[in-house]
Amino acid sequence: MGHWRWKTSGVWGLMAAAVLAGLAQAQSGTVQTATRPLPPVYVPTPGFDAKDMDPSVDPCTDFYKFACGKYAANHPIPADAPMMDPFYEVFNINNQSLAKILKDVAAKTTGRTPEEQKIGDYYNACMDVDTIEKRGLAPIASYLAAIDGVHDKAQLAKVIGTLQRVNVDVFFGYGEQQDFKDATKQIASISQGGLGLPEKDYYLRTGEKDRTLLQQYDAHIAKMLTLAGTPADKAAQQASKVVALETALAKGSMSITDMRDPEKTYHLKPVAEFEHTLSGFEFGAFEREVHSPQVTELNDATPQFWPVLTQVLATTDLDTLQAYMRYHLLTAVASRLPKAFDEENFDFNARKLYGTQQPRSRDRRCSVWVDSAMGEALGKLWVEQYFSAESKAKMLQMVGDIEAAMERDIDTRDWMSAETKQQAKQKLHLVANKIGYPDKWRDYSTLEVRPEDAAGNLLRANEFENDRQLNKIGKPVDRGEWLMSPPTVNAYYDPSMNDINFPAGILQPAFYDKNASDAVNYGHIGSIIGHELTHGFDDEGRKFDGKGNLSDWWTAEDAKQYEQRGQCLVDEYSSFTAVDDVKLNGKLTLGENTADNGGLTLAFMAYMQRARMQHVDLTARQDGYTPAQHFFRGFAQNYCETAHPELVRTEVLSDPHSPDDLRVRGVLQNQPDFAAAFGCKKGSPMVPANSCRVW
Repeated sequence: MGHWRWKTSGVWGLMAAAVLAGLAQAQSGTVQTATRPLPPVYVPTPGFDAKDMDPSVDPCTDFYKFACGKYAANHPIPADAPMMDPFYEVFNINNQSLAKILKDVAAKTTGRTPEEQKIGDYYNACMDVDTIEKRGLAPIASYLAAIDGVHDKAQLAKVIGTLQRVNVDVFFGYGEQQDFKDATKQIASISQGGLGLPEKDYYLRTGEKDRTLLQQYDAHIAKMLTLAGTPADKAAQQASKVVALETALAKGSMSITDMRDPEKTYHLKPVAEFEHTLSGFEFGAFEREVHSPQVTELNDATPQFWPVLTQVLATTDLDTLQAYMRYHLLTAVASRLPKAFDEENFDFNARKLYGTQQPRSRDRRCSVWVDSAMGEALGKLWVEQYFSAESKAKMLQMVGDIEAAMERDIDTRDWMSAETKQQAKQKLHLVANKIGYPDKWRDYSTLEVRPEDAAGNLLRANEFENDRQLNKIGKPVDRGEWLMSPPTVNAYYDPSMNDINFPAGILQPAFYDKNASDAVNYGHIGSIIGHELTHGFDDEGRKFDGKGNLSDWWTAEDAKQYEQRGQCLVDEYSSFTAVDDVKLNGKLTLGENTADNGGLTLAFMAYMQRARMQHVDLTARQDGYTPAQHFFRGFAQNYCETAHPELVRTEVLSDPHSPDDLRVRGVLQNQPDFAAAFGCKKGSPMVPANSCRVW
């Protein structure tokens, strides 16, 4: 899709978030029958819930098991998910609420607003699996014809643009971003892409499980092509060639670790210069078909990729290139195609890749899809019913407390010079806090939605979003824009905007519980606020100034000191074994680990200051625990999780977040306040002799 906004990732794992939102594209369209049980009714979990704890475990030996030891027994993984954790619990509650809103709106026959008409008709079309089955491949016939109509490689640029406009990102990615060096500008950006697996190393690793998954991917491509009418023997041959094509692209791609570094992904250059690196590709034809403004410069995020892509396009036969594009079109739209496509897509992209055993109920999936297509139209209705002004006010207070704690913390850093401290505080004071939902709602008036055209609605929604994003190029930056819809259970920091963003969806129990104590809430949502704020100063965020520009505002000595402290975290987390014999990539997870460590420190400082202001007795016990113990238990229970090994393996290999048990262990063993709260002695498992108390 025409959107390339570089940002530091949110608090939740990318793979886990993709499982909830992205699995929507991989879920079966099977009609719900009388034999299939109705979806469960979900109820909120309170901020303090002792039943998931295992008090028989010594907190100084394994705090994760102490805080979460009974979570797996109390929260078994549903058949329609690869994991269960508090984020997924809240997702289920929010998704349940969205489904109710959509059913009510869809049932109305009169008095609907234009936005209610669109979300209601989108939902109705999605639920009408009989019509989806009858229409077959008709909704994508014009796109299949465009692919089949390529008789000369010179025509590729045009059809690639046509496909990318509807979010079929073949061969590479194209979109818009804020200029890293001038955050007031929005520019075009082009980058490596075109892979069907999560990242490049899925094609290159040689372990037994890796080879098996690649073979399954090959078979999946063949099955999708066969379902679309290609003879089985030919589809098998094409699939193997498609995998070879993607493997070649993978070899030419930057690693996911390097892609985190903005200095390695910023190469602003004239379009004419870029075109020389992609020989034989008519960029102007692509530009017109993808509906991009004509640009004179762009950010070439991955210069090393284009010689490889040029070679792939030159040496791959046209039949394979067409099969590659045909497969990516089919899998992108599979959720709105007949049952056979949807089930095959689910089997690989959900069951084999993540361990999910069965799809979610159709109404819950359709709710996700409406949120994806028109998140602010649906979110406006959801906010009116499920997010209070009181919650927003409390969040703003907590954010203020935690920002004040960061300013105090900066002043205490004896390794930072006065000059760098001043620059850091200047950036901190410029952070914009976006809580709950946008001040101005998005306008969907130009989006056409039809009540009988599920696949067409998806394609038109993708066109709408593509055109909206690309239309930003050359326009003033909208600093009020959100990258997540209000019901989303996540949060993020954007370095180009220098803002922290907390959708109303995450400001729900157990993360924020108005009936819980401040100690519990500062441990839960407060540590997440601190996490996002710390992203502004992690190994990526620290390279941007308060105005959102890529700028080195550190003294040379301070930068050296920072890198040394960061290396301690790299080494610490790289020593952790996540699953099987796979260890964490401490360099990949450095940003998130930094945010976890700094965020918890800031949240605890903020809570203690708030407790002193309110004259809280810090020695008093409630439910058997002191306020400080409630705080750390609240933090740890953010990350109680049980997951299928397929998901854990995928997360470890692809996600910049550490697995939940290891992120809790890694953070708390660096926290002297945690050790003091539970009376842990130095040398105990949770208080190792050499820890990274660096921030």
